[in-house]
Amino acid sequence: MSDLRELYQEVIMDHNRSPRNYGSLEDANRTAEGFNPLCGDQLQVYLYVNNDAIIEEVRFEGKGCAISTASASIMTETLRGRSAEDAERYFQAFCALATGDGETFDQNLDLGKLEVLNGVREYPARVKCATLAWHTLRAALRGDKTPVKTE
Repeated sequence: MSDLRELYQEVIMDHNRSPRNYGSLEDANRTAEGFNPLCGDQLQVYLYVNNDAIIEEVRFEGKGCAISTASASIMTETLRGRSAEDAERYFQAFCALATGDGETFDQNLDLGKLEVLNGVREYPARVKCATLAWHTLRAALRGDKTPVKTE
């Protein structure tokens, strides 16, 4: 089990050191801001959603802890090219994974690299770090301009 935990930590650190899809998106048609007062994580999510409700592009920028940054990075990789409806399914699944509430989502959904963040459930304060990007993405998809806070 420690080998698996080490692998998960390596993936998290890789996404923290070299976040994928980091930076603003000039032609974004949906954006949202998120803030975790407990940890100090701050981020902005940028989306370009086409007329068929497909997320053609997703990016983020901001500053945060390794878990927050890795979660946002993996989220962008997971959701690019997916529908807004799929994004909601992934939101539900990831939040269930992070909190340990595995019965509340589609068990057939392949979470891929998101699985590396399942250990945060053991540290309740870190759940907010891991889910911040996801709540911010959801706000962007819904057109909610109120900044997301995890408190």
